[in-house]
Amino acid sequence: MNTPIASGVVPIDIDLLIRPQWIIPIEPAGVTLSAHSLAVNDGCIVALLPDDDALQRFRPWQTLDLPGQVLLPGLINLHTHAAMSLLRGYADDLPLMRWLSERIWPAESRHAGPDFVRDGTLLACAEMVRGGITTFNDMYFFPDAAAEAARRIGMRAVLGIIAIEFPTRYAADADDYLSKGLAVRDALSGNPLVSFCLAPHAPYTVADKTFRNIATLAAQLEIPVHVHLHETLHEIDESLKMHGVRPLERLRGLGLLGPQLIAVHAVHLDAGEIDLLAREGCHLAHCPTSNLKLGSGIPPMSAIQTHGINFGLGTDGAASNNRLDLFQEMRHAALLAKGASQNAEAIGAHTTLRAATLGGARALGIDGEIGSLIPGKKADLCAVRLDEWLIQPCFDPASHLVYVAGREQVTHTWVEGKLVMSNGVPVQIDISELRDLAGLWHTRMTS
Repeated sequence: MNTPIASGVVPIDIDLLIRPQWIIPIEPAGVTLSAHSLAVNDGCIVALLPDDDALQRFRPWQTLDLPGQVLLPGLINLHTHAAMSLLRGYADDLPLMRWLSERIWPAESRHAGPDFVRDGTLLACAEMVRGGITTFNDMYFFPDAAAEAARRIGMRAVLGIIAIEFPTRYAADADDYLSKGLAVRDALSGNPLVSFCLAPHAPYTVADKTFRNIATLAAQLEIPVHVHLHETLHEIDESLKMHGVRPLERLRGLGLLGPQLIAVHAVHLDAGEIDLLAREGCHLAHCPTSNLKLGSGIPPMSAIQTHGINFGLGTDGAASNNRLDLFQEMRHAALLAKGASQNAEAIGAHTTLRAATLGGARALGIDGEIGSLIPGKKADLCAVRLDEWLIQPCFDPASHLVYVAGREQVTHTWVEGKLVMSNGVPVQIDISELRDLAGLWHTRMTS
């Protein structure tokens, strides 16, 4: 039974009160709070309020003091191929099409079954929660196996209903891919941490008929469409030869453009295409590290931002990055935008943090649930230590997160108020199991 305290206020029982040195709520934009607490109950944010008020209003079962740390929403990895963690370093220093055709696709044809996907995604999820990532948008085969791994770690997963024209160990043709993916969606409909995207691989691997089918499904199911687009100049040249138009114009003609579209990479856009994406309300998944490593190029992010196009950040897969590290993506995104535009004010720290959180949530259509620290949203959170001697002094926590700190400074990660990483260690799995899985697959792939 609650008992009144001196002020006459009856405190409310809650699960958790977090008291960090700073809080960056993302909404409102550009705000950093000090001497504030976050109240969490039943997996949701109850309040964000000054410390003194929190002590009067709430009686938490647990109070977590985090001096020297900043609390922010959990990071959202807007584009990855999680299972490809088992291919980390397997095909380095090659351009995209050679990387795919000579190394990745042959390896996947030999190994990418349900066990590969489950084990690779398990490794990826543990790596992601270690770095403060609470949600990932995946594009890969056997999404049921990926869902099993995400559940084991406790992450939020947006799983791709993949479509591609050629056969793999997962499906025979595009219709078979879609049918199997939709069946998994139906089977997992009751899981609150799992949602779905339609995921046609790319314009160069998906036929017009399949794209039209996907446009119809996206409208019927009201889910996003997640597609590699304008990643390389080669892709654009081939589209001009085969279809007479650039890939984006082809997708426009097939009814794919609109607020449901997440264009992944979008490196090579001209001014008219940027205008078109803005008018149609499309979203971008910016993967700066993968773009650099594959030699694909640097997208015009300053112009994209100026046009008001929403964008989030993605790591791509560990085979082309080679880390699932959104701190690295934040830093690269901010610095590349400044360097490419020769404008030091392009994509500042708060804008970058928004892209890594609310921007990704908005693209996925789940910004009403996650992406900022607003009461009523799910308590997907991460805490980052900014008081280590190696990264001192700290004048601006937002700037420090983007330009100084790394994933090694992340101390806690929560999904729906449940702690999934504490003091640098995933809570739900023994690290020795991850090492054993990685070693097992290394032996299989090199024997």
